[in-house]
Amino acid sequence: MTIVVTTPTGHVGSRVVRLLLQAGVRPRVLVRDPARLDEATRARVDVRRGDLTDAGFVREAVTGVRTVFWVDPTPHATADPIEVSLRTAAPLVEAARVGEVARVVLLSSVGAEKRHGVGHIDALAGIEEQLDATGVDVLHLRCAYFFTNLLLDLEGLSQGVLTTAFDPDHPMPWVDPRDIGDVVAARLLSDAWQGRVVQAVHGPEDLTFRQVARILTEALGRPVRLNPVSDDATRDALRAAGLPASAVEGIVGMTTGSRDLVPEQTRDLLTTTPTPLSGWAHAQLRPLLER
Repeated sequence: MTIVVTTPTGHVGSRVVRLLLQAGVRPRVLVRDPARLDEATRARVDVRRGDLTDAGFVREAVTGVRTVFWVDPTPHATADPIEVSLRTAAPLVEAARVGEVARVVLLSSVGAEKRHGVGHIDALAGIEEQLDATGVDVLHLRCAYFFTNLLLDLEGLSQGVLTTAFDPDHPMPWVDPRDIGDVVAARLLSDAWQGRVVQAVHGPEDLTFRQVARILTEALGRPVRLNPVSDDATRDALRAAGLPASAVEGIVGMTTGSRDLVPEQTRDLLTTTPTPLSGWAHAQLRPLLER
């Protein structure tokens, strides 16, 4: 049973690789820089060195395998991020279409169910639709807002400020990427599903950003003040950082398009994962801020 794992050094992919190894499976990992894998992992996996934006590399690496775990590697700051994401996934889609891949597990996102109007998430919606059209068994994991997104503003948090353009009083699902990895690994190893499957990964509870600020205050042992900003202020900051207009709108659109979002799947036994934000923040975020 050959399982391909993309982005094996990421927050989700690294967890998936570890669990597959512990289950006795030697995954094939597609990685640009094998040195980012620890030595013990490199010795136990089938390393294929290359860039996921290289169509020839992707097509060769996935041809003839049974299952692929696909994570879109396109940074949000990329020019024309939706077009790049769709182009990057094209070799996988084609391999599935002609029967060279049997099953795909896609790391998608809450918001993809809207199909349009959610910024860069629209790319994941497009990849979902393209994979659906191939007829292979495909699982779309619609994941909540990652705890690790908080790591993108360590400087602000170190000063006791949590900045967001999201509605500060709108509850939304938050999730630990390691819990997503648990779900991914379980699905990759299971033969019990087939056809088109959608599963949300909502984390343990829905939280507003005001609640998040309070949770961080307690977990970090320091006051954290919420700083709501407007969409236009976000645009100005991204432009000042040198991002092209398409990237700016791809990022802002993820926020604006999520404000009226009702996830397609409700919170239940299958969509709820265990790790609370408080525990993650104390174990993962606090040490970074105390350096």
